[in-house]
Amino acid sequence: MGNMKLNLKIWRQAGPNDKGQMKDYPVSNVSEDMSFLEMLDVLNDDIVRKGDDPIAFDHDCREGICGSCSLFINGEAHGPGKGITTCQLHMRRFKDGDTIHVEPWRAQAFPVIKDLATNRSAFDRIQAAGGFVSINTSGNLVDGNAVPIPKDHADKAFDAATCIGCGACVATCPNGSAMLFTAAKVSQLSLLPQGKPESKRRALAMVEQMDKEGFGNCSNTGACEIECPKNISLEHIARLNREYLAATVTKE
Repeated sequence: MGNMKLNLKIWRQAGPNDKGQMKDYPVSNVSEDMSFLEMLDVLNDDIVRKGDDPIAFDHDCREGICGSCSLFINGEAHGPGKGITTCQLHMRRFKDGDTIHVEPWRAQAFPVIKDLATNRSAFDRIQAAGGFVSINTSGNLVDGNAVPIPKDHADKAFDAATCIGCGACVATCPNGSAMLFTAAKVSQLSLLPQGKPESKRRALAMVEQMDKEGFGNCSNTGACEIECPKNISLEHIARLNREYLAATVTKE
């Protein structure tokens, strides 16, 4: 078990309308087996013991599922490593004496609440605009196997469904685009028969809400797919574009 000393440069911002700045925080007694969030817990414990305001950051499940741990670490969403969230990033990826820069997501549609915590409710509003089905889900359902679904479709739907709404795609995109997130939510349902009744309205409504929230345009740089912790494919953006075009052409 290692015992590292690190120099953290962390973004501090008292509130949404305050001017933030990077501040230096030395931290020691860091085990290489700690997650990045556990390391921040150690730092916050030191800060509180000194009577200062702890660093605000989002976290919940700490199992790579909830999508809360939105940190930009050394210029990468969720830090070094592919297919992981910040809570799955371990300190063994860093070396004793390293300087680590930690910032919140940087996107117009994700305003900073405090320090490293950002407001990502724009994603919730996109989801609410159309990411649902109207079929009876009360439990009185026909056996799911009664509706055959090609395995290829099921696999692609599952790939889209793994999206945890963390926002790494937006924070990584040079345009602050939410296309990968929105495409994953639309694509998941468009591939399954249960999502067909609302397919046209869904594509139109979710894209409209996405634009209303102030996200930028997709320019196919591919950065979103690279930094997505769930490795969600750009193929879903192509499917969203097809769904949207079809809905626009046939709109009543």
